[in-house]
Amino acid sequence: MIWDFGEIIAGLALLVVAGDLLVKGAVAMSLRLGIPALIVGLTVVAFGTSAPELMVSVAAVLDNAPSIALGNVVGSNIANILLVLGLPAIISAIRTDLHDTRESFVLMMGATILFILVCFMGPIGWAQGLLLLFALSIVLFRQIREARAHRANRGNGSAAETEANEEIESVDPKMPLWRIGLYVLAGLVGLPLGANWLVSGASEIASAMGISDAVIGLTLVALGTSLPELATSITAAMKGRSDLALGNVVGSNIFNLLCIIGVAGLFGDIPVPRQMLQIDLWVMAAASIALAPFIFGNRVITRGVGIAFSVAYLAYMVALFIGGSA
Repeated sequence: MIWDFGEIIAGLALLVVAGDLLVKGAVAMSLRLGIPALIVGLTVVAFGTSAPELMVSVAAVLDNAPSIALGNVVGSNIANILLVLGLPAIISAIRTDLHDTRESFVLMMGATILFILVCFMGPIGWAQGLLLLFALSIVLFRQIREARAHRANRGNGSAAETEANEEIESVDPKMPLWRIGLYVLAGLVGLPLGANWLVSGASEIASAMGISDAVIGLTLVALGTSLPELATSITAAMKGRSDLALGNVVGSNIFNLLCIIGVAGLFGDIPVPRQMLQIDLWVMAAASIALAPFIFGNRVITRGVGIAFSVAYLAYMVALFIGGSA
């Protein structure tokens, strides 16, 4: 089992590094090709930052462990709200009036409802996957259209484009082509390799502990793939910018529900365990609804709320392991 945990840790590390390299290379290439930075930020960066979760889910389906793929998405969305928002709020209260995320939240709830309906339709296959991807295309279209309108209202020209470029952090638009190719190649090779290590180790641990792949996906894999977002949110909170975490969490959850399972469903059927239909999907929905008073009421996510979110997540993890072992 020590080897399996080592495989998981190595897989997670490789996923983080490879995902970062792929994002930097893809963004630099897009900017070199003249694609507006605004479009790059809403598409290439969004896809790239979700690449680790996407590769883990596809690898799980191909390795005949589809429950890990489903658990990864549901567990990641629960962790994003209760943990990725909870821990930073303990460090620095999260103000919800600095960014208007009401429409994004409505889209997230719509994606959540659609996802739950798809799960109750039976095994998620290519038809359900295409439905989720179609919904994703609508979301992306709306985001790009509104972002363009917002940019136009703030002024056109080089100044606006320069600001858009600055929003894409740590990327040099003049990066040499050889380095761009190296980054993209390293990302494309490292992501599937890291995903295979993570899924393999997780499956072995599930078998050794006598618990289901779904529980491992909901806990170990979901928490592991959410670590980059958690680290980013905590760093932002320490700098007094914990408000940035809210928009990132809402956007990430939409992408997880529509893109990751949508793509994974194209590679094979994903059965939905009964426990997930009875408990876990509703925990995810409840965690999402818990954000509504803060987003629509412009209430601050205080330290007390952050503690409550974090304790709720810990209690959910304990209940999963106890139930899974039983």
